[in-house]
Amino acid sequence: MKKVLNVFLVIPILLSLSCKSLQTSLIAKDAEVQLVSSGYSFTEGPAVAPNGDVFFTDQPNDRILKWTAKDNTVSVYMEPSGRSNGLYFDHDGNLLACADEKNELWSIDPNKNVTVLIEDFQGKKLNGPNDLWVDPKGGIYFTDPFYKRPYWSRTEQELEKQNVYYLTPDKKDIITVANDYVRPNGIIGNKEGNLVYVADIGDKKTYSYTINPDASLGNKTLYTNMGSDGMTMDNQGNVYLTGNGVTVFNPKGEQILHIPIDQKWTANVTFGGKDQKTLFITAMNSLYSLKMNVKGIR
Repeated sequence: MKKVLNVFLVIPILLSLSCKSLQTSLIAKDAEVQLVSSGYSFTEGPAVAPNGDVFFTDQPNDRILKWTAKDNTVSVYMEPSGRSNGLYFDHDGNLLACADEKNELWSIDPNKNVTVLIEDFQGKKLNGPNDLWVDPKGGIYFTDPFYKRPYWSRTEQELEKQNVYYLTPDKKDIITVANDYVRPNGIIGNKEGNLVYVADIGDKKTYSYTINPDASLGNKTLYTNMGSDGMTMDNQGNVYLTGNGVTVFNPKGEQILHIPIDQKWTANVTFGGKDQKTLFITAMNSLYSLKMNVKGIR
């Protein structure tokens, strides 16, 4: 397997905390942000595999990379990768990818065989699937913002709106679940599958919804006046938003922690490692990690 630059340096980065107790409750004692690897063009889409490995993308270079929990190394997993952006594992261990090159949604099995789950919507190309979350039933919620790419032959979006969609568990139907966003981006749901958060990065807001039995969304509520690129949740119900570092909000939408990252933009975040107690952060040309007391919910 082709190896990429593996740099494992500990970068002391001061953590701006609203109070000392938050550091004690959320971040592991004496933990500091670590640079796991660098040398990429733009990192995105971290997703944790069932064994704790973390997969992430370097979209401009059209590749998916893999951090291996067993030996703390990073290698190229797939290249080319359909210009994959956001990633997420389904319940069968397949890696789902927002394949931005042709505006598709992919399923990549453990042998790296690709199945195209979505090619278009109502006869039109999607804007560009960006982020996704799998509910307990196996259905896929995904955001579809329009970010014009230099490698596209088309210059305008075919769909009028930038929506949030749901692909049914049988992969036969696509349902529009939110159509009033400026530019939806990050999305994450809780373990129980009855609550989902969606960030409108174009309007600098993040909303929460209750999930109805038919997978439609209800009770839209403003969660915080901050948008987000990617996002994740911990087992205490806190939500992690990205952009200027990582900002953490409690279930009430109150900011409780900010983790600064020494980069112009922090794109995405997830929990990984064998115990899912390490926060992995993709930011510009690098992948970072931070040991936590809380853990992910996969």
